[in-house]
Amino acid sequence: QVRLVESGGGLAQAGGSLTLACEASGLTFNHYAMGWFRQSPGRNRREFVAVIGGSGFAKYYGVAVEGRFAISRDNDKNTVHLQMNNLASEDTAVYYCAATENGGTRTNEVDYWGQGTQVTVSS
Repeated sequence: QVRLVESGGGLAQAGGSLTLACEASGLTFNHYAMGWFRQSPGRNRREFVAVIGGSGFAKYYGVAVEGRFAISRDNDKNTVHLQMNNLASEDTAVYYCAATENGGTRTNEVDYWGQGTQVTVSS
């Protein structure tokens, strides 16, 4: 059974930083690109945030976060991290960890989802 478990969410002030972590189990970790999506309050769809390839070299970011967020992975520990800097109120959302075999950035390309972790940024 595949499990993706997020941690690290919480409350941050605008301009501050948070780091999210996702621990995966039940899958061959380095065979999957790992990504983050988010769903903001009042929106009924999840927005692509970042994805990292299985080897850790290829990285892609959503336009809204590029230059502020950084994704990384540790294949020895089956974990992926999202370092979020210079947070803004618009970053308030539930953040979901995702595993995709083809490295896609669309929600319909995700093979497995985590349960989500809340990030709230106060201005």
